[in-house]
Amino acid sequence: MSDPADTPAPDGSAPAHPVTDLDDVVHQRVRLGILTIAHEARRVEFGFLRTQLELTAGNLSKHLSVLEAAGLIGVEKGYQGRRGRTWITLTPAGHTALAEEIARLKALIARVENTGTPQDR
Repeated sequence: MSDPADTPAPDGSAPAHPVTDLDDVVHQRVRLGILTIAHEARRVEFGFLRTQLELTAGNLSKHLSVLEAAGLIGVEKGYQGRRGRTWITLTPAGHTALAEEIARLKALIARVENTGTPQDR
């Protein structure tokens, strides 16, 4: 069975390394964490994300803005009692982007595992 990473590109050139397909918007550590938590929770509150990811409110807001501009999350503002709240949900595009990023990471892991350790070579 051949490794898809060894399959030449349609133009006959060498295949690109799987790392070149990582999505910079999704792959950034904090944004990947946001997408993963939102996927697990279906709907997550801003304060929970801030605590789980150990971020300042300003830093989290900037990352949420990037994800929202990319169409990967929806942001809903409202109230719970008298307290203002912000909830984050994944959009269908967000679910797709997260799944694609996980698949790319699995491809990278497989490549590393298939080459073994230096002692095995």
